[in-house]
Amino acid sequence: MTGGGVALVAGMVSTVLFASSALPMVVKAIRTRDLASYSPANLVLANVGNAVHCIYVVHLPAGPIWFLHGFYVLTSALMLLWWLRFRSVRTEERRLT
Repeated sequence: MTGGGVALVAGMVSTVLFASSALPMVVKAIRTRDLASYSPANLVLANVGNAVHCIYVVHLPAGPIWFLHGFYVLTSALMLLWWLRFRSVRTEERRLT
């Protein structure tokens, strides 16, 4: 296997591992709608970082990094949107109790 082939396989394996590590967090957020433990500053910074990183990724040839970055963009944006949406639900629930 050539150096490029090894790099491609390593990229594919790391993409699957990183995406798999984030999936339980996303599934739990969908299931419970409880994102109180997430820092809003972290969620915003992750999205800003992903936006800046897009400039780099779009200049790379298509490959595993595109899928991994797309996954990070999607999950980070969803987590921020869910945090904003469900925060108002939590606030309303606290006001009613």
